[in-house]
Order: sequence, then C-alpha cells, then structure tokens
Amino acid sequence: MFRREFLASLAAARLLTAARARIDRGRIAFITDEAAANPADAIQFAKKYGLQWVELREVPGGGGHYMRQSDEALKEAAKQFHDNGIKVSFFNTPMFKITLPGTEPLAAKREQTPEAREKRIAKHQADFDRRHEDFKQAFRAAHILGADKIRVFTFLRTAEPEKLHQRIADVIGEMAEMAAKEKIKLLVENESACNVVSCAEVDRFMKLLPEKTVGINWDPLNGTSQNEAPYPDGYKLLPIKRVWNVQAKGHSLLAPDKKLDWPGIFSSLDRDGYRGEVGLETHYFDGTKIEKSHASMVEIFRILES
Repeated sequence: MFRREFLASLAAARLLTAARARIDRGRIAFITDEAAANPADAIQFAKKYGLQWVELREVPGGGGHYMRQSDEALKEAAKQFHDNGIKVSFFNTPMFKITLPGTEPLAAKREQTPEAREKRIAKHQADFDRRHEDFKQAFRAAHILGADKIRVFTFLRTAEPEKLHQRIADVIGEMAEMAAKEKIKLLVENESACNVVSCAEVDRFMKLLPEKTVGINWDPLNGTSQNEAPYPDGYKLLPIKRVWNVQAKGHSLLAPDKKLDWPGIFSSLDRDGYRGEVGLETHYFDGTKIEKSHASMVEIFRILES
C-alpha cells in the first residue's frame, strides 16, 4: 500500500511540475520599442495583456538604446517597471552586429561608393576596439534594470561564415568571461544578417563556447533566410538545453506565407524542459508595428489557450 501511495504521489508531483513549467501568459514578453510609442505606452501594453515580462532594446519613442542611458534614467525606468509588476527578461544589445575586422560582409556588395565602404569599415573597427567599454556599459544597464541575460551577435555574414566560427567564438568567449564576473549570461542570436543563422550552424558554433555562460536566443523565423525549415527540422538540431530565450516575429504569427507552427514549437519547448520566456519581436516596417504588436499578442494567446 505504501509503495502504491508513494508512486501515486510521485506521479502527481510530476504532473504538477509539468503544469508549472508549461509556457503560458506568465512567460510571454515583448520588445517594448516594437509595441509602444513611449515607455508609458509600453507599460500599458503589458497591463492590457496581463504580462509580467518585457524585453528591452531602444527606448520607445526615441532616446537611443537603454545601454546608453544615464544611471538616473535607468533607475527611473526600473522603478516604473517594478511599480507596475513588470520584470526584464532579456536585454537586446546590438553588440557585434558589425563587420569582423579583416572580413568582407555579403551586405557590402550593396555599398554604392568606396567612400561608403571606408566609412563603414572605420566605424565598425572603432566599435570593435571599444567592445570592452561597451560591454561594461551594457552590464551596468542590465544590473540597474534587473536583467541577467544579454544578446550578442556573430558579426555580419560573410561568404564562408563557418571558417570564422572559431575566431568569433574566441571574441565572444572573452566577453563571456567578463560577463560571468558580473553574473550575467550572454545569448547568441541566430540573426539572418550574421555568421550564425541556421539551427545546424547554431549547434556547431555553440560547441566552441562555454556551456554555463553562453546560451542561445533562438528566433525561428531567421533560419528561413538559409532555406531552413525552423520547425520541426531545425528544432531537432538545436542544443535545446542552451536555448535560454526565444523570440517570435510578428510575421511568423500573422503572415500567411511566413507563419510557423507555433503550437508545435510551444509544445516541443514544454516537452523538452524549456524554462525561459518567449518574447514578441513584431518587426513590421510598414508603419503598422504597434497595430501588429497587438494582433500578434492576441494570436500568441489564442495559440496558448487553444
């Protein structure tokens, strides 16, 4: 009898744990500058949908990136979030979305003049040389805002990106050592304009980086730029235990020709023990991003509650 009761209680505990782990409204976030015209509107957006999390990038309505704000401005933003029951799940920095010195990005073909090329090379070299200072700024902002995960990119995509993976990993690894001392984790995004995009590339690249301090910000739609079927094909290749944030683009929820199987993605993430948040990155550039943010959030909840 005791053994039967023990097994029954164990099964009940497992069911309770699974229920708690399920992706629901309490684990949905959104990038504020995609969904709001100003910081106050971002808070109202969160309240409208009962959201507890936001992702931060640019200050909504202008003012530049949050990592460039003064301590006073950051403390005020943190207070507004706290007073409204909102936390920061992910800090989207622009770090390393630049040319890796000595390489030639595919996008450079679109440069119209030698002057434009020289200007881009000089700016990106300066950004690279300033990386330690910029990461310190990002850490400062993250601490004030209460975020412990920061996005990084893998430099602008070249014709043979995999040949650069070790070099890129060495650079990110150095920054990860700095981040670890600040109790902050770096998340590599599979950005379509950069050197690591498809799930297969992500899997190979992440083997070059320390498991405890560097994870993945997975944006499924980005993989389609490499003719990848993000789900289920790409998903099967991901080192899922290193996926620490997921982003959903509005097009992958709303556009008939770009829709992804989000019911399947959510179900697989739940099954495989994903514990992070899912952030909406609306990404419409036709003047409708706020409208589409509302439509995307409604669609997310329709999927989760169906």
